[in-house]
Amino acid sequence: MPDSKQLSRRHFLKQAAAGTAIVALGAWYLLDDELTAAARAQTLPDGRPRLPPGQRVLTELRPMGGQMGSASLEAATIRVHGAVDHPFEVSFRELHEMPQTALALDVHCVTGWSVLGARFEGVRLTDLAERAGVKDTARHVIFEAAHGYTANVPLRHAMRDDVLVAHSLGSESLPRRNGGPLRNVVPSLYFWKSAKWLTGIRFVARDAPGYWETRGYHNLADPWREQRYG
Repeated sequence: MPDSKQLSRRHFLKQAAAGTAIVALGAWYLLDDELTAAARAQTLPDGRPRLPPGQRVLTELRPMGGQMGSASLEAATIRVHGAVDHPFEVSFRELHEMPQTALALDVHCVTGWSVLGARFEGVRLTDLAERAGVKDTARHVIFEAAHGYTANVPLRHAMRDDVLVAHSLGSESLPRRNGGPLRNVVPSLYFWKSAKWLTGIRFVARDAPGYWETRGYHNLADPWREQRYG
């Protein structure tokens, strides 16, 4: 049985998806019906509609709250560990020295908005995984973030070529309100799986549901199946 906080949040999600605007951090952001209609007519290479059901298009990535992590670039470090042969830590500077990838990605928030073609830049998770030497026993990735936040992702989704540890959005550094200095981006799943203020990447053999998953949200979170709740 969901508690009152879960019911309240679910009511907000339904209202946000049904309305014409979304409020975030005290400001209103208009949904673009023309872009939404165009996106619904498009398909992905695998035949799925580009825009998942229940989504409408925004032109700009929205902050969705959460307790922010440190803004210090000097302190920004990602720990890659767990079921790996060579655990390591990589600093913000060292991450920039690795091969860089810029991708135009569609992201889909569980509240009902999507941003299409958001340009993220960073390092592919597969490059970090290769350096760590992920063990054959690994089946899931736990993204660790500020203040104990975690998001669990199956290895098959985490190891896609479009999954990044991102430091830039557009032509600028990733804004703190959007998860900067560093966040992971997993575009195949609802956006809460893309942990803001990232601090660690842990490969595990057994799944470990994260912050929202333990509060009633779906463990996989596939937008095309509308897997919003568990």
